[in-house]
Amino acid sequence: MESREDLNSILPYLPLVMRSSTLFWPSQVVEALKAMARGPLHSRVDSGELLFLAISDLRHSLSLSNHHFAPSFPQGYALFFDELMSREESTKWFEEVVPALADLLLRFPSLLQTHYQTADIAHINGVNTGLRLLRSQEPGIVFLSQELIGALLGCSLFCLFPVTDRGVEHLPTINFDHLFASLYDNYNEKQENKIRCIIHYFERIFSHMPIGFVSFERKVLPLEHLPQCIPYPKAEFWSNSVIPLCCFEVQNSGLIEDQSSEALEVDFANKFIGGGALHRGCVQEEIRFMINPELIASMLFLPSMADNEAIEIIGAERFSSYTGYASSFHFTGDYVDKKDVDCFGRRKTRIIAIDALCSPRMRQYKQECLLRETNKAFCGFFAQSKYQQYKRLFPENGCSGAQLDQNIEDPIGRSRSNLLSHENASTSDETTEEKSVNQVIRNFEETGCESLGHEDNNVGIVTGNWGCGAFGGDPELKTIIQWLAASQALRPFISYYTFGLDELQNLDQVFTVLYMLKVLHR
Repeated sequence: MESREDLNSILPYLPLVMRSSTLFWPSQVVEALKAMARGPLHSRVDSGELLFLAISDLRHSLSLSNHHFAPSFPQGYALFFDELMSREESTKWFEEVVPALADLLLRFPSLLQTHYQTADIAHINGVNTGLRLLRSQEPGIVFLSQELIGALLGCSLFCLFPVTDRGVEHLPTINFDHLFASLYDNYNEKQENKIRCIIHYFERIFSHMPIGFVSFERKVLPLEHLPQCIPYPKAEFWSNSVIPLCCFEVQNSGLIEDQSSEALEVDFANKFIGGGALHRGCVQEEIRFMINPELIASMLFLPSMADNEAIEIIGAERFSSYTGYASSFHFTGDYVDKKDVDCFGRRKTRIIAIDALCSPRMRQYKQECLLRETNKAFCGFFAQSKYQQYKRLFPENGCSGAQLDQNIEDPIGRSRSNLLSHENASTSDETTEEKSVNQVIRNFEETGCESLGHEDNNVGIVTGNWGCGAFGGDPELKTIIQWLAASQALRPFISYYTFGLDELQNLDQVFTVLYMLKVLHR
């Protein structure tokens, strides 16, 4: 284990110790977690105030300084668990959930060791899937079981991750202290309801531990030509392209996360993945991270995105229902995610995080910014698994000349469909981790999935007002940019949610006219 580059890259950011090829908790932490696992009669942890004291002791045993806490964190814990929770909810939390969480954390070292052992076994096309720091400009993928993610988020709840050197690597917040501190510092209902989503997640997984997987991928358009890669396109690439525009669907109601198509769902991301999810933020990205809390795991090991990067997450389960947005956000109860799973045990929920320019004002209409935004969207929308088909369309890895293969007829025509190979993914005490990993390996051997980025050919793009709102982008411009990027990435359709924005109220009429003029084909 000591020689593993993947483990060594992430170990400084984990609360565990490694010695003689074994990961473990310090003995004082083990004893404290064992007491908590036996319940409040043994641990005396039966209130938010006492839970904070127990967390402080754990941190002290890990040599973590409480100076790195958000100042009002203890008051935030006490406020939520001792005042905002009902007596019934609090009793269930401290008698059932906290002991189960402590037990999961006791198993965290062995879960992580199993993860690395099975990552070696499950190498697919030579791709390393082990947990590691996925640094900027280093494309790669991490493949985590939902059980291991539960343990990681348990560490976040107990604020056990070291934070001293995270800023050096441009890593986002990972512990939950600011989330709770913000509740006390300036109480509002949206912050309370964000926490309720997280608490509900823990209640759900400890009533029935999920057995699937989630993959986290850093996608990069390299700034120079590399084998088997599409490099960062120049302006000439876009001006010379004659790719047909894909089908465009306007949705004047509904939400991206409620769509039922096989599609890549756009996260209107901050360059630091998750944005203000663990602070006060409560807009599109932050809400998605609350209702699909497994997304938070990405904040542990994915530094900020550069202009030529995107982050794709496949398989994150949704646990919560909600209403509202921003200050009106409200947790409304349980959500049962019925999405199918692929041959790797991932739910067919594909989320692509792309960060738009912030407050671009008039700069957004200049070539430099237009190129940056279009390439950012293209980086997210392009499927590397389709590289060979894409290469046939364009010389020199698709970024010079952009001469279209004459066989392509229209966005949904037969010739365009034939361009893409027809691939089909099937769906699907040894530890849960070991059982689920072994099942994935069996599925892989039986179905022959080609890569972790494998997807069917009918996967389109579902998006909306990316980079607008607080980021200040022009909605009409961003609509066109995303349409061009989706078309160039050979996506079969783009489904656009307007969220009732006044500037886009006539968008569906525009496309009706284009269809009537046969500029587009249904």
